[in-house]
Amino acid sequence: MTRSPVSQTTIATPVTLAGAGLHTGRRARVTLRPARAGSGVRFRRTDGRGGAMEVAALWSNRVPAVLCTALRCPDGSLLRTVEHLLASLSAFGLDNVLVDIEGEELPIFDGSALPWCRALEAAGRVALAVPRQAIRVLEPVEFVAERRCLRIAPASHFSIAVTMDLRDFGALHWDGAPDAEIFTTELAPARSFGRPQWALPAMLFGLLRRQPILRGARPNNVALLWGNRILGGARVPQEPVRHRVLDLLGDLALAGAPIIGRVTALRPGHDFNHALVERLMSRPHAFERITLNFDGVAGFHAGAAGPGGVRP
Repeated sequence: MTRSPVSQTTIATPVTLAGAGLHTGRRARVTLRPARAGSGVRFRRTDGRGGAMEVAALWSNRVPAVLCTALRCPDGSLLRTVEHLLASLSAFGLDNVLVDIEGEELPIFDGSALPWCRALEAAGRVALAVPRQAIRVLEPVEFVAERRCLRIAPASHFSIAVTMDLRDFGALHWDGAPDAEIFTTELAPARSFGRPQWALPAMLFGLLRRQPILRGARPNNVALLWGNRILGGARVPQEPVRHRVLDLLGDLALAGAPIIGRVTALRPGHDFNHALVERLMSRPHAFERITLNFDGVAGFHAGAAGPGGVRP
């Protein structure tokens, strides 16, 4: 499943995973199901008593949350930590998936996206008889704040470059065009990370505000930084920056369609990632929605004829 599809896709068979959440510490059961063309990625949260409510994985449904990406459900509750799954679905070229979840937070597993990748490989991918939609960037859009800079600019295909600096580690950088293979081997193994001295104040803040923050954090689901090393060793070179790329991919997926453009980010984070997506989507002149034809060319948009020649 490494080639980017030009028709819409979904998974071939349902697949179920379960585990505890990073912030709530509570166990959740998640089943990924095939979905019809045009439905996008949707979460269906059940309450265990037969009731269910759906929320689309779109930037307009995202709400601020500490150390994760969260969506607001119709009843006002939050569905937390969706970014690792969304990044995996995006990299695997899956457009339409229904995500049933019994719980309020997706599992963190070992802190990486590899369990999601393995599940998607097991589920398989099938093409639907509808052309795939994409968002082609027409002019640069930038968000700058607090010594951070995130930018998306026109390009012939999607690529991403992230730079960050981390005390005792120095400057860290990753640059590439993540398809399913690159994502699985280079990015998905990178775990959520932190230092013990960061976690304790965050947990105390959560207790005072009665918010679930890092209640489920354990040495087996977080890469613990100690000085200039990762306790137990790094899974991939420069693991922290690769996890930042993973998170950014998941947040970009809230645009609702694959992006054709070049993304560069200096010191990204969930709030800043979302600010970039929101700024892009609020500027209709900065992008166009296109449909990929079956020759793999972005040949027309919004149902009307238009210029071709851009490779997905």
